[in-house]
Amino acid sequence: MAEITVRGAGILGLSVAWELLERGADVTVIDPYGIGAGASGGVVGALAPHTPENWNPKKQLQFDSLIAAEGFWRRVEGAGGVASGYGRLGRLQVIGDARALELAEQRGRNAVELWQGEAVWEVIGAEAAASLSGGAVPESPSGQYIFDSLSGRIHPARACAALAAAIRQRGGKILAEGPDRGAVVWATGVAGLQALSEGAARPLGGGVKGQAAVLALDMGDAPQLFIDTMHIIPHADGTVAIGSTSEREFEAGEETDGLLDALLARAVAAVPALKGVPVVARWAGVRPRARSRAPMLGPWPDRPGHYVANGGFKIGFGMAPAMARLLADAILSGENDIPAEFSVSASI
Repeated sequence: MAEITVRGAGILGLSVAWELLERGADVTVIDPYGIGAGASGGVVGALAPHTPENWNPKKQLQFDSLIAAEGFWRRVEGAGGVASGYGRLGRLQVIGDARALELAEQRGRNAVELWQGEAVWEVIGAEAAASLSGGAVPESPSGQYIFDSLSGRIHPARACAALAAAIRQRGGKILAEGPDRGAVVWATGVAGLQALSEGAARPLGGGVKGQAAVLALDMGDAPQLFIDTMHIIPHADGTVAIGSTSEREFEAGEETDGLLDALLARAVAAVPALKGVPVVARWAGVRPRARSRAPMLGPWPDRPGHYVANGGFKIGFGMAPAMARLLADAILSGENDIPAEFSVSASI
């Protein structure tokens, strides 16, 4: 039985630990700050694909991961008995003008080939969009919308709790501190990117602050809405999350401010059904963004037996099932199917 230490109890560290446990490894997760204490303890939980065009390994891996997500979270919930808030309910986007409509229709044709019949990207009318969303849909200047069935939702903090419960149920340990045993996986977010950058010619990444809010509105199983970089995510607990800002410069990473108020105002202007709905939670955190914008995965150069899982930024929850599988392959059997642009050595 392989002994493995995972440092970091965010979405990537916990997902890798779970995958390793499923394959029979002896796993200890260590995080002095606790489960989902950083960016992974957020509130938004938008699982959404890149557009079906200009296909590349990153988009393919994300597609594979979103397809695998349902089975992944079903196993996690079954093992630990804690709900993750996962649901593959799709996404609606407004089509603003004739050019955007032409582009959306072309992407729909691309999706037929690239998404292999596993999901659709299609143009629908206002009546169909209203039916899907329970009426809580923004007005579209063109009268048309994009609906894709690949997107999903998850509750980030609850998903981390679900993984932790499953890990413990399978015999894994989650500790605040402890020594390294066996191979070591570093899934330590922004601090990990800083450590990787030591000695490099330039930083390999950094933190980007995000702010989000939770409103007391039950939208049921409506699709998520994506409006001009803003996510509106109906959650299974009868709330809706609004997020998020992207701030490269900031002073207080875990404090909300007027930028969140402006985001909420934009959401209400776009979706009038949100007007007057109480805000029940505000959240801010710093997310790890690799310089390449692609996640960093695989062996840590010049540190035998050490591996990295980092740089999830906005797509960490969506990529986690596939990233965990690839890293477990590399650690346990030496297989390395990690795309070259994801490798740590490619970023240094």
